[in-house]
Amino acid sequence: MKYKLLGKTGVLVSELCFGTMTFGSEADETESTQMFSQCRNAGVNFFDCSNNYSEGRAETILGKLIAGCRDEVVITTKVSQRVGKDINAIGPTRRHIMLSVEQSLTRLRTDRIDLYIIHYFDPFTAMDETLRALDDLVHQGKVLYLGVSNWAAWQIAKALGISERKCLARFECIQPMYNLVKRQAEVEILPLAESEQLGVIAYNPLAGGVLSGKYSPGITPQSGRLAEKDQYRKRYAEPIYYEVADRFVNYANALGVDPVTLAISWVKSNPAITAPILGARNTSQLSASLAAADFVMTSEMRESISQLSIKPGTATDRLEEELDSKYILRNRS
Repeated sequence: MKYKLLGKTGVLVSELCFGTMTFGSEADETESTQMFSQCRNAGVNFFDCSNNYSEGRAETILGKLIAGCRDEVVITTKVSQRVGKDINAIGPTRRHIMLSVEQSLTRLRTDRIDLYIIHYFDPFTAMDETLRALDDLVHQGKVLYLGVSNWAAWQIAKALGISERKCLARFECIQPMYNLVKRQAEVEILPLAESEQLGVIAYNPLAGGVLSGKYSPGITPQSGRLAEKDQYRKRYAEPIYYEVADRFVNYANALGVDPVTLAISWVKSNPAITAPILGARNTSQLSASLAAADFVMTSEMRESISQLSIKPGTATDRLEEELDSKYILRNRS
């Protein structure tokens, strides 16, 4: 396992992060324990969680598992998703953040959260309020670093500006969706991350299983996230995704590589990515994902795989700049 710096924090994390969304739901405590051990044996020191995964059970299980190695692992958890029936048990408000962090610390059996992530953008909460509350948690030592997931580039940039102007702890890591069929992050989010030295942990590297080799146009298995979760069916409903997946799986088979390993390696090979987030229901599924740690993807291979899908357009639609990388330099000379 190789390790990368998490943005400019100076913290080294494994280049593969394990996501615990299945803990306490698809994976019971025994299976979760086995997957955690499998990750640790492979050198993974980075674990992603959320306070709403399995209604808090994922945090509880992860808390038990890290008890004997707390200082050797970097853990994340998230806030802002609904976590109860109370009308205010949602959002990145000061009230909800302050209540949620205490609950997460208790379930995780720890005195600090390494990376505390705002899960979703909330247009009803002032960004200044969210950032001030998070800054207070950093000063209290309950949170070490801050992150954000599912925000647009302009929202992240605005938050960084507010933090800079008001001398608040800033976001050090972002968590966008990124895979071969969902490449929108390449347009502005990943360039922003590189420019501002933000860590990037990308979720859904297998596109909810679309790139695993189990799916093809018109064929959907009876089990798995796409079969069981409505949000994944909606997220990956476009027929083109399955056409891309079919081409990708054929490429992987010709190469003699498990599609799971190759899909994760493709995400990992993007220089802006700190670590893809692996997801699994059991140790058998996890093995192919962890194999990405040792897989060497050449630049030629990455380019060939990238050409199997649709590259998103430029942020400004000035295609001449995309087609001619020397455009700006030529016009300044």
